[in-house]
Amino acid sequence: MLGIGLILFYFILPYLTLFNKKLYLCSIIEIQEIMGRFINPFTDFGFKFLFGREVEKELLIDFLNDLLSGEHVITDIQFLNNEQQPEVKTERGLIYDIYCRTNTGEHIIVEMQNREQPYFKDRALFYLSRAITQQARKGIWNFQLDAVYGVFFMNFVMDKDIPSKIRTDVVLSDRDTGKLFNSKFRQIFIELPNFNKEEDECENDFERWIYILKHMDTLDRMPFKARKAVFERLEKLASKANMTQEERAQYEEEWKVYNDYFNTLDFAEQKGMLRGKESSARMMKSKGLAIDLISECTGLTAEEIEAL
Repeated sequence: MLGIGLILFYFILPYLTLFNKKLYLCSIIEIQEIMGRFINPFTDFGFKFLFGREVEKELLIDFLNDLLSGEHVITDIQFLNNEQQPEVKTERGLIYDIYCRTNTGEHIIVEMQNREQPYFKDRALFYLSRAITQQARKGIWNFQLDAVYGVFFMNFVMDKDIPSKIRTDVVLSDRDTGKLFNSKFRQIFIELPNFNKEEDECENDFERWIYILKHMDTLDRMPFKARKAVFERLEKLASKANMTQEERAQYEEEWKVYNDYFNTLDFAEQKGMLRGKESSARMMKSKGLAIDLISECTGLTAEEIEAL
């Protein structure tokens, strides 16, 4: 019997090995399908991979020109050290996502913010203020400054109590006349959840950029290539198939962290909604309202309400 068992084992083993390999390959394919064909530009790696590299700076130049269409024409940028040291040892340093200077002298900070923060406006102000104070010169100085721009991508809504808009431009202007007071300070906030246009509804290249960035990790193809050559370049750069093994590994590790974060948010939101429904149901139940009415108002089942 033992001999027959060994014969069967060695006969079946290759098939078991092949089956396990198929399962492994299927798992990889499923993960890749979930992650999509193109990288997610809202991961730290993805954002800097697309916009923060000298070799691909034409992408950032093109985006900034579309962002500032009718105001500036940027022909070149120089990436600056994104780590800003404190002016004194007791202060904290800063690390920008992307920090560059244009050929006409503007300093531009580009930030991607996924996590909602209660004082994000103050943080954005602090970032630009540091970029201004870093321009100070030792000795005699006439205080002439280069303009500082902050471009902030946000994967959340900044002000839920005001009408939604995709873009908010902040400048220094006279309160009464609205006339620009000083052009050396500007903030542009881009609230991605407020952009709801479909592909064929995009009216200009700025909106086409936002559409692509918002949907990139779910796209099967890169839209607008026939309209703008830079999107064809973006397709090649953003394709995971064109990444090196090291780049792919780093991206996938960051994608998992990014995905886990938003899954945690969804869970917390659902849990909070459930608690709110249960609290409302308890109050209505204490007032003697009918179970079927409470169920209709809260969406809870009769059994769930009875158990409260």
